[in-house]
Amino acid sequence: MALITESRLRTAFPKCKSPDAWVSALLPALDKYNISSKARVASFLGQIAHESGQFNTLEENLFYSASRLMKVWPKRFPTQGFAQQYEKNPTKLGNYVYANRIGNGAESSGDGYRFRGRGLIQLTGRSNYASASSVLGVDLLNNPDLLLDPNVAAMSAAWFWASRGLNELADDKTDDDDLEDFTTITKRINGGTAGLQERFQLFKAAEAALA
Repeated sequence: MALITESRLRTAFPKCKSPDAWVSALLPALDKYNISSKARVASFLGQIAHESGQFNTLEENLFYSASRLMKVWPKRFPTQGFAQQYEKNPTKLGNYVYANRIGNGAESSGDGYRFRGRGLIQLTGRSNYASASSVLGVDLLNNPDLLLDPNVAAMSAAWFWASRGLNELADDKTDDDDLEDFTTITKRINGGTAGLQERFQLFKAAEAALA
């Protein structure tokens, strides 16, 4: 019996609108990238459930108020006046905050918005899109919205997970600190610890559903 079933996904993530469709998309990805044990599956699900709003949002929301921009990126938006230039303008914001990072070109290149977070794990940046394209055999550079397809979203998330050594971090070990390892996993996905508490709660919900 597969670890992930519609009933288990629905139990762990009650806000998920299409658990049956996501089970179909996830099972081949988990198999391909050896996300096979309960510990690995629970950690993976907890992370992607957070990134995707429990499998309902596959595209980064860059529609921010000026005050919110100052909280999310305090160094990039040090004043209200500067933040207002990017307020509620997703294209301009994406091109600014992701410029010259993660393989993206300058702000004027449009890469920042073009390669904004998409998919279950919010794949971000030209270099990550290029790597995923090469491995998965889909042209994400010219068709980035392919990551909005559940099958591509699931496979790209599983590839990203495995390529960062997260299976090994998720493996359950005797006398191991689950939160410490989970924090390291979060940093490798997010670059920081944003949403750590919710990620961990979702991990525990998945763990309980898989028990």
